[in-house]
Amino acid sequence: MLSVPTLLTVFDVNFLALGVVWAYVARSYPNLRAARYWAAAAFVAAFGMAISLLRVFIEIDPVVPIVIGNGLLLFATSLAVMGVSRFYGRPPGWRLQFALIGIGVAGLTLFTIWHDSIAMRIAIYAAVQSVSVAGTIPLALSRSNGGRTAGGWLSATLAVLVIVAHTVRSLCGLLDSGGTIGFIELNQVQAVLLLVLVFLTMSWNFAFLVMAIDRLRDEVAELALVDDLTGVANRRHLVQRLAEECALAHRTQKPFALLAIDLDGFKEINDGHGHAAGDDCLRHFTLMTQSKLRPGDLLARSGGDEFCVVLPSTTLSEAALIAHRILDACRADAAACMPGEVQIAASIGVAQWQLRIGQYPERLIAAADQALYVAKNDGKNRYAVYEIDSPSMAPEIDMDAMIDSARSAV
Repeated sequence: MLSVPTLLTVFDVNFLALGVVWAYVARSYPNLRAARYWAAAAFVAAFGMAISLLRVFIEIDPVVPIVIGNGLLLFATSLAVMGVSRFYGRPPGWRLQFALIGIGVAGLTLFTIWHDSIAMRIAIYAAVQSVSVAGTIPLALSRSNGGRTAGGWLSATLAVLVIVAHTVRSLCGLLDSGGTIGFIELNQVQAVLLLVLVFLTMSWNFAFLVMAIDRLRDEVAELALVDDLTGVANRRHLVQRLAEECALAHRTQKPFALLAIDLDGFKEINDGHGHAAGDDCLRHFTLMTQSKLRPGDLLARSGGDEFCVVLPSTTLSEAALIAHRILDACRADAAACMPGEVQIAASIGVAQWQLRIGQYPERLIAAADQALYVAKNDGKNRYAVYEIDSPSMAPEIDMDAMIDSARSAV
């Protein structure tokens, strides 16, 4: 038969190990505030287990190991639940958790001092912990909170299993299934159920680690698609989005458009005012441009002072109007500048997806660049529209040969 001291010792050591892991994570990733709650929960649980073990080694008033030890375990559960709330951007809910802890401690005290009943203590502890754990399930499965990741599903599943195990253990205790329950030794049924709870609770805590890994992985993936200076999409994100739009247009034959933008005289700004002023210009231009775009449009910095705007479900004439609005914003901003302040001007090339472009975003970029060359050649601070039969002002690029060369290199 499994003994209570053995199970509690295993529980204690595992929670200490978890506390060390979460303390390291909390220090390494200070923005992951939930890790602080989870680290505190693990250490409090280990301390609660240690107090519960006192009854094995020394003669002590049962109130200390039963009420204080189990009260700390309930507090540890509440800290873990509050960590889940913080992880999903919700307030921790201190009042609710302390109310549950108070109810649990009061019930444990009542059935230790007034009427000594191990079965009732098991039922009260199970009920309070189950209510607390149940609050994490909707968060882990809600799309609006960033849930439904692999870690979220695992956490919700294990939370349900913890509640089921608590329910079965409570019913077995109240119905005297498996025989009498002792203060030190449990009957075989209770021992097995406690072991199952140990395993599920530890697994539930490890699910938090999977949730954190999912979150950090998503953040790294997002950073890989964002330009550090301006905060808009970078070239990798641009090419990825263009490939998606080209594939969609190829299937549906619905057009979309691309703007290729180049800031006029940006080298002179860097040389005359310094690179810090140039960086400020890029950020300011980004804000002006985004204010003229629609929801769903993608502004990307393709490199240096070059930008692109992906315009889904947009015709050539509609894209030209958007280019005109961007230029008007730049001109109005330049007109409002005081003497000596840096003025921003831009040239824009406008191109629309066509059947011959197919699923090759490089061809659309080349068309927009050709229109941009026309705008530059016509005097800058203007836009030009790519026409199929228009003469090219840019060096001719054999896109088919480029694509074939890239494929053969792979």
